[in-house]
Amino acid sequence: MSTGTTTLDRRKARPWLWAALFSLVAFAANSVFCRLALKDGAVDPVSFTVLRLASGAAFLLLLIRLRRPALAIGGSWRGGLALFLYAFLFSAAYLQLGAGAGALLLFGAVQITMFGFAWYQGEHITARMLSGMLVAFAGLLLLLLPGASAPPLASALLMALSGVAWGIYSLLGKGSPRPLADTAGNFARSLPCLVLLAPMLLLGTDVHLTAVGLMYALGSGVLASGAGYAVWYGVVRQVSAQQAATLQLSVPVIAALGGVVLVGEPLSLRLLTASVVVLGGIALALVPRR
Repeated sequence: MSTGTTTLDRRKARPWLWAALFSLVAFAANSVFCRLALKDGAVDPVSFTVLRLASGAAFLLLLIRLRRPALAIGGSWRGGLALFLYAFLFSAAYLQLGAGAGALLLFGAVQITMFGFAWYQGEHITARMLSGMLVAFAGLLLLLLPGASAPPLASALLMALSGVAWGIYSLLGKGSPRPLADTAGNFARSLPCLVLLAPMLLLGTDVHLTAVGLMYALGSGVLASGAGYAVWYGVVRQVSAQQAATLQLSVPVIAALGGVVLVGEPLSLRLLTASVVVLGGIALALVPRR
Protein backbone atom coordinates (compact mmCIF):
# COMPACT_ATOMS: atom_id res chain seq x y z
CA MET A 1 0.00 0.00 0.00
CA SER A 2 1.61 3.23 -1.15
CA THR A 3 0.30 5.64 1.48
CA GLY A 4 2.03 3.92 4.42
CA THR A 5 0.70 4.81 7.85
CA THR A 6 -1.71 7.45 6.57
CA THR A 7 -4.38 4.94 5.48
CA LEU A 8 -5.66 1.75 6.97
CA ASP A 9 -4.70 -1.73 5.86
CA ARG A 10 -7.96 -3.64 5.67
CA ARG A 11 -6.31 -6.75 7.04
CA LYS A 12 -5.06 -4.90 10.11
CA ALA A 13 -7.98 -2.54 10.78
CA ARG A 14 -10.30 -5.02 12.45
CA PRO A 15 -8.14 -5.95 15.51
CA TRP A 16 -7.93 -2.38 16.82
CA LEU A 17 -11.13 -0.89 15.42
CA TRP A 18 -13.41 -2.15 18.20
CA ALA A 19 -10.83 -1.18 20.82
CA ALA A 20 -10.72 2.32 19.35
CA LEU A 21 -14.52 2.55 19.46
CA PHE A 22 -14.54 1.53 23.13
CA SER A 23 -11.93 4.18 23.93
CA LEU A 24 -13.78 6.94 22.09
CA VAL A 25 -17.03 6.13 23.91
CA ALA A 26 -15.06 6.19 27.19
CA PHE A 27 -13.66 9.64 26.34
CA ALA A 28 -17.17 10.93 25.66
CA ALA A 29 -18.41 9.33 28.88
CA ASN A 30 -15.81 11.34 30.79
CA SER A 31 -17.31 14.55 29.44
CA VAL A 32 -20.82 13.46 30.39
CA PHE A 33 -19.81 12.16 33.85
CA CYS A 34 -17.91 15.33 34.63
CA ARG A 35 -20.67 17.62 33.44
CA LEU A 36 -23.33 15.70 35.38
CA ALA A 37 -21.20 15.79 38.54
CA LEU A 38 -20.33 19.48 38.39
CA LYS A 39 -23.36 21.19 36.90
CA ASP A 40 -25.55 20.74 40.01
CA GLY A 41 -22.72 20.98 42.53
CA ALA A 42 -22.62 17.27 43.40
CA VAL A 43 -18.83 17.52 43.76
CA ASP A 44 -16.15 20.19 43.38
CA PRO A 45 -13.45 20.00 40.67
CA VAL A 46 -10.60 19.23 43.09
CA SER A 47 -12.43 16.33 44.73
CA PHE A 48 -13.57 15.02 41.35
CA THR A 49 -9.99 15.04 40.06
CA VAL A 50 -8.60 13.32 43.18
CA LEU A 51 -11.26 10.60 43.14
CA ARG A 52 -10.98 10.09 39.40
CA LEU A 53 -7.21 9.61 39.38
CA ALA A 54 -7.07 7.63 42.63
CA SER A 55 -9.83 5.19 41.64
CA GLY A 56 -8.35 4.78 38.16
CA ALA A 57 -4.92 4.04 39.64
CA ALA A 58 -6.33 1.54 42.17
CA PHE A 59 -8.31 -0.28 39.47
CA LEU A 60 -5.36 -0.54 37.08
CA LEU A 61 -2.84 -1.57 39.74
CA LEU A 62 -5.21 -4.30 40.91
CA LEU A 63 -5.69 -5.43 37.32
CA ILE A 64 -1.98 -5.81 36.57
CA ARG A 65 -1.48 -7.70 39.85
CA LEU A 66 -4.24 -10.15 38.95
CA ARG A 67 -2.66 -10.92 35.59
CA ARG A 68 -0.77 -14.19 35.34
CA PRO A 69 2.08 -13.62 35.23
CA ALA A 70 1.72 -10.32 37.06
CA LEU A 71 2.87 -7.27 35.11
CA ALA A 72 5.54 -4.90 36.39
CA ILE A 73 4.43 -1.29 36.59
CA GLY A 74 5.45 0.89 33.65
CA GLY A 75 4.73 4.42 32.53
CA SER A 76 6.74 7.57 33.12
CA TRP A 77 6.70 10.76 35.17
CA ARG A 78 6.04 12.72 31.99
CA GLY A 79 2.96 10.60 31.39
CA GLY A 80 1.83 11.03 35.00
CA LEU A 81 2.20 14.82 34.87
CA ALA A 82 0.41 15.08 31.51
CA LEU A 83 -2.43 12.93 32.86
CA PHE A 84 -2.76 15.05 36.01
CA LEU A 85 -2.80 18.34 34.09
CA TYR A 86 -5.37 17.01 31.65
CA ALA A 87 -7.66 15.67 34.39
CA PHE A 88 -7.61 18.75 36.63
CA LEU A 89 -7.95 21.35 33.87
CA PHE A 90 -10.71 19.21 32.35
CA SER A 91 -12.69 19.25 35.62
CA ALA A 92 -12.15 22.95 36.28
CA ALA A 93 -13.26 23.90 32.76
CA TYR A 94 -16.50 21.91 32.93
CA LEU A 95 -17.85 24.12 35.70
CA GLN A 96 -19.10 26.48 32.98
CA LEU A 97 -19.02 24.47 29.75
CA GLY A 98 -21.59 22.13 28.26
CA ALA A 99 -20.61 18.57 27.44
CA GLY A 100 -20.52 19.10 23.68
CA ALA A 101 -18.82 22.51 23.71
CA GLY A 102 -16.19 21.27 26.16
CA ALA A 103 -15.45 18.24 24.00
CA LEU A 104 -15.09 20.45 20.92
CA LEU A 105 -12.54 22.70 22.66
CA LEU A 106 -10.70 19.72 24.15
CA PHE A 107 -10.29 17.72 20.96
CA GLY A 108 -9.72 20.79 18.82
CA ALA A 109 -6.63 21.41 20.96
CA VAL A 110 -5.76 17.70 20.70
CA GLN A 111 -5.91 17.99 16.90
CA ILE A 112 -3.53 20.93 16.82
CA THR A 113 -1.10 19.26 19.24
CA MET A 114 -0.97 15.87 17.52
CA PHE A 115 -0.93 17.13 13.94
CA GLY A 116 1.73 19.67 14.91
CA PHE A 117 3.85 16.90 16.37
CA ALA A 118 3.32 14.71 13.30
CA TRP A 119 4.46 17.56 11.04
CA TYR A 120 7.48 18.29 13.28
CA GLN A 121 8.49 14.62 13.16
CA GLY A 122 8.26 14.57 9.39
CA GLU A 123 5.22 12.27 9.26
CA HIS A 124 3.73 12.35 5.77
CA ILE A 125 0.36 14.12 5.72
CA THR A 126 -1.60 13.26 2.59
CA ALA A 127 -4.18 15.51 0.98
CA ARG A 128 -6.82 12.84 1.67
CA MET A 129 -5.98 12.76 5.39
CA LEU A 130 -5.93 16.54 5.67
CA SER A 131 -9.20 16.88 3.73
CA GLY A 132 -10.93 14.31 5.93
CA MET A 133 -9.75 16.04 9.10
CA LEU A 134 -10.98 19.43 7.83
CA VAL A 135 -14.38 17.99 6.85
CA ALA A 136 -14.75 16.38 10.29
CA PHE A 137 -13.74 19.58 12.05
CA ALA A 138 -16.20 21.56 9.92
CA GLY A 139 -18.89 19.19 11.17
CA LEU A 140 -17.97 20.04 14.74
CA LEU A 141 -18.25 23.74 13.98
CA LEU A 142 -21.63 23.13 12.39
CA LEU A 143 -22.73 21.30 15.53
CA LEU A 144 -21.58 23.72 18.18
CA LEU A 145 -20.76 27.19 16.92
CA PRO A 146 -23.54 28.70 14.76
CA GLY A 147 -26.20 30.28 16.93
CA ALA A 148 -24.55 29.29 20.19
CA SER A 149 -23.29 31.81 22.72
CA ALA A 150 -19.54 31.97 23.11
CA PRO A 151 -18.20 29.93 26.04
CA PRO A 152 -16.59 31.79 28.97
CA LEU A 153 -13.04 32.72 27.99
CA ALA A 154 -11.37 31.40 31.15
CA SER A 155 -13.10 28.02 30.91
CA ALA A 156 -12.34 27.80 27.19
CA LEU A 157 -8.63 28.41 27.83
CA LEU A 158 -8.54 25.81 30.59
CA MET A 159 -10.14 23.22 28.31
CA ALA A 160 -7.74 24.08 25.48
CA LEU A 161 -4.77 23.56 27.82
CA SER A 162 -6.34 20.29 28.94
CA GLY A 163 -6.46 19.24 25.27
CA VAL A 164 -2.76 20.02 24.83
CA ALA A 165 -1.97 17.85 27.86
CA TRP A 166 -4.11 14.99 26.49
CA GLY A 167 -2.45 15.29 23.10
CA ILE A 168 0.96 14.93 24.76
CA TYR A 169 -0.29 11.96 26.80
CA SER A 170 -1.56 10.25 23.64
CA LEU A 171 1.72 10.86 21.83
CA LEU A 172 3.67 9.33 24.72
CA GLY A 173 1.56 6.20 24.26
CA LYS A 174 2.88 5.67 20.74
CA GLY A 175 6.09 4.30 22.26
CA SER A 176 4.30 2.12 24.81
CA PRO A 177 5.28 -1.57 24.58
CA ARG A 178 2.88 -2.57 27.42
CA PRO A 179 -0.29 -0.43 27.29
CA LEU A 180 -1.91 -1.76 30.49
CA ALA A 181 1.23 -1.59 32.63
CA ASP A 182 2.18 1.83 31.28
CA THR A 183 -1.29 3.26 31.86
CA ALA A 184 -1.27 1.92 35.42
CA GLY A 185 2.14 3.48 36.00
CA ASN A 186 1.03 6.83 34.61
CA PHE A 187 -2.03 6.86 36.87
CA ALA A 188 0.09 5.93 39.90
CA ARG A 189 2.60 8.69 39.09
CA SER A 190 -0.20 11.23 38.70
CA LEU A 191 -1.13 10.85 42.37
CA PRO A 192 1.91 12.70 43.84
CA CYS A 193 1.06 15.55 41.47
CA LEU A 194 -2.15 16.05 43.45
CA VAL A 195 -0.11 17.96 46.05
CA LEU A 196 -0.09 20.78 43.49
CA LEU A 197 -3.75 21.25 44.38
CA ALA A 198 -2.95 21.92 48.06
CA PRO A 199 -2.70 25.72 47.60
CA MET A 200 -6.26 25.75 46.26
CA LEU A 201 -7.47 23.96 49.38
CA LEU A 202 -5.54 26.31 51.64
CA LEU A 203 -6.98 29.33 49.86
CA GLY A 204 -10.48 28.24 50.71
CA THR A 205 -11.74 26.30 47.70
CA ASP A 206 -15.22 24.98 48.46
CA VAL A 207 -14.68 21.22 48.91
CA HIS A 208 -17.87 19.18 48.91
CA LEU A 209 -18.95 15.68 47.90
CA THR A 210 -22.32 13.98 47.66
CA ALA A 211 -23.15 10.33 47.02
CA VAL A 212 -24.12 11.18 43.45
CA GLY A 213 -20.87 13.07 42.91
CA LEU A 214 -18.91 10.11 44.28
CA MET A 215 -20.67 7.75 41.88
CA TYR A 216 -19.88 9.92 38.86
CA ALA A 217 -16.24 10.38 39.93
CA LEU A 218 -15.73 6.63 40.40
CA GLY A 219 -17.41 5.87 37.08
CA SER A 220 -15.13 8.37 35.40
CA GLY A 221 -12.03 7.03 37.15
CA VAL A 222 -12.53 3.27 36.88
CA LEU A 223 -14.47 2.81 33.65
CA ALA A 224 -14.11 5.87 31.44
CA SER A 225 -10.50 6.66 32.44
CA GLY A 226 -8.76 3.56 33.80
CA ALA A 227 -10.15 1.03 31.35
CA GLY A 228 -10.59 3.47 28.47
CA TYR A 229 -7.07 4.87 28.58
CA ALA A 230 -5.41 1.47 28.87
CA VAL A 231 -7.23 0.36 25.73
CA TRP A 232 -6.37 3.65 23.99
CA TYR A 233 -2.66 3.17 24.64
CA GLY A 234 -2.98 -0.13 22.80
CA VAL A 235 -4.67 1.61 19.87
CA VAL A 236 -2.22 4.50 19.41
CA ARG A 237 0.67 2.03 19.03
CA GLN A 238 -0.98 0.72 15.86
CA VAL A 239 -1.94 3.96 14.11
CA SER A 240 -0.23 7.18 13.09
CA ALA A 241 -0.48 10.39 15.12
CA GLN A 242 -2.70 11.78 12.36
CA GLN A 243 -5.08 8.82 12.56
CA ALA A 244 -5.21 8.97 16.36
CA ALA A 245 -6.02 12.68 16.24
CA THR A 246 -8.68 12.28 13.55
CA LEU A 247 -10.37 9.38 15.33
CA GLN A 248 -10.83 11.56 18.40
CA LEU A 249 -12.84 14.08 16.38
CA SER A 250 -15.80 11.72 16.83
CA VAL A 251 -15.78 12.23 20.61
CA PRO A 252 -17.61 15.60 20.66
CA VAL A 253 -20.42 14.08 18.58
CA ILE A 254 -20.69 11.11 20.96
CA ALA A 255 -20.56 13.47 23.95
CA ALA A 256 -23.27 15.67 22.46
CA LEU A 257 -25.50 12.63 21.89
CA GLY A 258 -24.80 11.56 25.48
CA GLY A 259 -25.82 15.03 26.61
CA VAL A 260 -29.14 14.60 24.80
CA VAL A 261 -29.86 11.30 26.52
CA LEU A 262 -28.41 11.89 29.99
CA VAL A 263 -28.26 15.65 30.54
CA GLY A 264 -31.52 16.51 28.76
CA GLU A 265 -30.06 18.63 25.97
CA PRO A 266 -32.36 18.98 22.92
CA LEU A 267 -31.97 16.72 19.88
CA SER A 268 -31.84 18.88 16.76
CA LEU A 269 -31.52 18.41 13.01
CA ARG A 270 -28.20 20.26 13.23
CA LEU A 271 -26.87 17.65 15.66
CA LEU A 272 -27.84 14.81 13.32
CA THR A 273 -26.41 16.59 10.26
CA ALA A 274 -23.16 17.41 12.03
CA SER A 275 -22.81 13.80 13.16
CA VAL A 276 -23.00 12.61 9.57
CA VAL A 277 -20.45 15.21 8.44
CA VAL A 278 -17.98 14.36 11.23
CA LEU A 279 -18.18 10.61 10.73
CA GLY A 280 -17.95 11.09 6.96
CA GLY A 281 -14.78 13.14 7.37
CA ILE A 282 -13.25 10.46 9.57
CA ALA A 283 -14.09 7.82 6.96
CA LEU A 284 -12.54 9.97 4.23
CA ALA A 285 -9.33 10.34 6.23
CA LEU A 286 -8.96 6.75 7.42
CA VAL A 287 -10.57 4.37 4.91
CA PRO A 288 -8.22 3.48 2.03
CA ARG A 289 -9.22 4.24 -1.54
CA ARG A 290 -10.29 1.16 -3.46
